[in-house]
Amino acid sequence: MLGAFWSTRLGLSEAELREDLALAVPTSPPSEEGVDTVQKILAQLSDNYRRVLELRFLHGYSLKEVAAEMHSTVGAIKVMQLRALRAAAKVRVPE
Repeated sequence: MLGAFWSTRLGLSEAELREDLALAVPTSPPSEEGVDTVQKILAQLSDNYRRVLELRFLHGYSLKEVAAEMHSTVGAIKVMQLRALRAAAKVRVPE
């Protein structure tokens, strides 16, 4: 019931709402090594890819908030996020 309310209120599907909530709950504090690795990966991405990943995963923005911040649509941000994650997965981080 609450999910349906917030889904309607935020203009997101209930699945997207659950996804956003799951992202907002950290499982454990990041290690220094992990933070360093993330910074190295982000530094090798294009500005738009870096920005969408920072907003979504480091700052905890919803898709709707990222779209507003980047003056885009939720659909475009979803595509950009997917492409950014794929690009990040291909980055080789020197040891």
